[in-house]
Parts: sequence; structure tokens; C-alpha cells
Amino acid sequence: MLSYINNKSIEIMSTLKLHTLETAPEEGKDLLQKSQNAYGYIPNLHAVLAGAPGLLNAYQNLHELFVNSSFNNDELTVVWQTINVAHECHYCVPAHTAIAHSMKVDNEIIEALRNSTKLPSEKLQVLHETTLSVVRNRGYISKEEVEVFYAAGYEERQLLEIILGLSQKVISNYVNHIAATPIDPSFQKFAWKKENEIA
Repeated sequence: MLSYINNKSIEIMSTLKLHTLETAPEEGKDLLQKSQNAYGYIPNLHAVLAGAPGLLNAYQNLHELFVNSSFNNDELTVVWQTINVAHECHYCVPAHTAIAHSMKVDNEIIEALRNSTKLPSEKLQVLHETTLSVVRNRGYISKEEVEVFYAAGYEERQLLEIILGLSQKVISNYVNHIAATPIDPSFQKFAWKKENEIA
């Protein structure tokens, strides 16, 4: 699989396993069963994460914590997809496109995030820009950026919850980079490539 990092193509050759309930380490079997119960199948990301049960456990817990944060569905999607696109995650962008549709997020928001174009509301745009700055600057965002974030109607809690969402996405995005995780059939119609990638 070809991936593009900083406009440079690199070949990813992964030997990471897609685990099943039968092949997963013993401590991971119940975690995979939890995924099976939640989604009706085991997503390929979870199948890879099961190779280190503690990592799958952390991912599942972080997902639940972030979903139950103070962000609404539009805002959850903005944080998730801003990070996915910034990290150029071939798996998570289509996955969260499907998730956003299931959460009844407006298509204008979904497409703006996938295509890195302006969001339809100023508040969501500020959330996007703040999240992007946190990712790009490894948390070293300016006082001015924080003031703009608060002026848009957000508070300290939401600033911290961006870090919660990022913690979840670092696990999935980085693992997908290493594993070249195959996109699940239910996400394939939302396949995504960064604009500067060559087919």
C-alpha cells in the first residue's frame, strides 16, 4: 500500500494480524466480543488492536468517554475528522464519514471536513481550527487561539476534551498507518485520499 507523508510516498508493508475471536490473545477475546456486540461485526481496526488487548481496551474506553463528553454530534465529528484528515488516516476518514451519517450530521459538515473547506458555522470552524492547532503544535497553542475558542462559546472543559478526542485518534490513526488496516466493506463507499495523493 502506498501512503503519502509530507508529500512523499512511502510503501507500507504490514504484517500485523487481523484477529478474530479465535486468534486474539486470551485477554482480548471479551473485548472483541464487545465490539462484535456493539457493531454486529468486528471492525478491522479493532481486529488489529486486539493484538495488544490493553490497547484495544484503552481505545474502547476513550471512545466511550469522548462520545459522552460535552460535545454534540456535530462537534464530535469535527474533532474526530479534523484529526483523521490531519493525520491522513486512510481508514478513519471513511469510517467517521459513515459514523457521521449515522449520527445525522449534516452532509455539508461532513464534506467540508473531508475536503478541508470552510465549515458552515463560525463556531464549528473555530473548533476545527483549534483542534488542528492542538494537533500541529503538539498542544502548544497560543493565548490568542484560546481566547478565540472561548469567544466562540466554548469553555475550558471543551478545550480539555479536544485532548480526550485526540488521545483516542492517536491510537487509531497511528495503528492504521502501521497496519495498513483494510477498510471495512461498510465504509468503502466513503473511501478517501488526500488531494495531493496520486492514484
